[in-house]
Amino acid sequence: MFRGNPQHTGVYETQPLTQFKQIQWKFKAGQIASSPVVIKDTVYFGSLDGNFYAVNRGSGALRWKFSTKSRVASSAAAADGVVYFGSFDGSFYAVDAATGQQKWKFDTGGERRFTGKHLHGALPAGESMPDPYDCYLSSPLVWEGVVYFGSGDGNVYALDAKSGTLKWKFQTGDVVHASPAIADGTLFVGSWDSYFYALDAKNGKQLWRFKTGEDPDIHNQVGIQSSAAIADGTVYFGCRDSNFYAVDAKTGQKKWAYNNKGSWVIGSPAVRDGKVYFSTSDSGALYALDAKTGTGPQIFSSNKWPMFSSPALVGNMLYIGSDEGKLFAIDLSTQKEAWSFQTEASKQNGPKYAKPDGSPSYEAAFDSPFYDDVMVGYGRFMSVGAILSSPVVADGVLYVGSMDGNLYALQ
Repeated sequence: MFRGNPQHTGVYETQPLTQFKQIQWKFKAGQIASSPVVIKDTVYFGSLDGNFYAVNRGSGALRWKFSTKSRVASSAAAADGVVYFGSFDGSFYAVDAATGQQKWKFDTGGERRFTGKHLHGALPAGESMPDPYDCYLSSPLVWEGVVYFGSGDGNVYALDAKSGTLKWKFQTGDVVHASPAIADGTLFVGSWDSYFYALDAKNGKQLWRFKTGEDPDIHNQVGIQSSAAIADGTVYFGCRDSNFYAVDAKTGQKKWAYNNKGSWVIGSPAVRDGKVYFSTSDSGALYALDAKTGTGPQIFSSNKWPMFSSPALVGNMLYIGSDEGKLFAIDLSTQKEAWSFQTEASKQNGPKYAKPDGSPSYEAAFDSPFYDDVMVGYGRFMSVGAILSSPVVADGVLYVGSMDGNLYALQ
């Protein structure tokens, strides 16, 4: 599943990739925002071309594809021979992992992106606009025979994993595109309504909720896209109010918050051995904080290219992608970059939208603050092969998707 386990800690117990030697294979689909899932000899992932793919792990050859006719920006969960994922068509799917045949589908109240007037200061100010940076769907989690996920209709859903019948749903005040995490029978998930929720996983009853920041004018500093990670009785999550939060899992009381001075935290954190790792958007920073105190250093900079990708921990290595179309491997023992990988699209198109120092040139991409131009500018930035996908490592091979349309297997 997304982030590797029900607690979403982003830790993978496997052999790390300490050096990058070559691309083992690449598989061409449409743009990929979702993160791959590796089960035995198959890699599963969704694409913005409307298809969900199963690819041979050794060769990169197509096993099967399943069409939803709308963007699949949800990372899959797999259990008992079935893969589960959501699509922008408003349906949630269960598909046979071996054959790609549909087992069942569940129709939500409909998908949509987060919407606000004068969004990020775009014009015209009186117009409601869907957020281009709301680029993911909620990724499902399977736990004790139940599959959990959020929806653009504002609900968190719990379905019977075998039949797809509704067990419960919980209504929040806005879009839920964060992915739920579970620990000790409690489900944790954030909503774009500015609240983070703890729900009883068995019945969907609210145990507590935690309030984050608001931004009623341009809706820039509001909403929870980041999926939570849980470790040692604490829930960690990022927010578009530019804070990274540590909250007591039982009570919902804030333990600490790290303020990123206007920069969103979109990616999900990784937690291990008393440290929590998270990245930021505009400031392009990667932090390693003491999980108890919230203090610690910035250990890496992506030269102000946003990082929406979530970090993966394998051994003493951390892997993360950036909007520049680069994937970085950080050696945590030295807190230095061990190697990096750059997509072909990044090499070709990146210089058009970069300043002389290599940082992003928003002036080159965005012609004006009119909303239509904002969308064009967003597309230009994605054309550099942005890595919104979060890397997964299995047996010394790293798998990650790119907005250049390729799923890469790096060895």
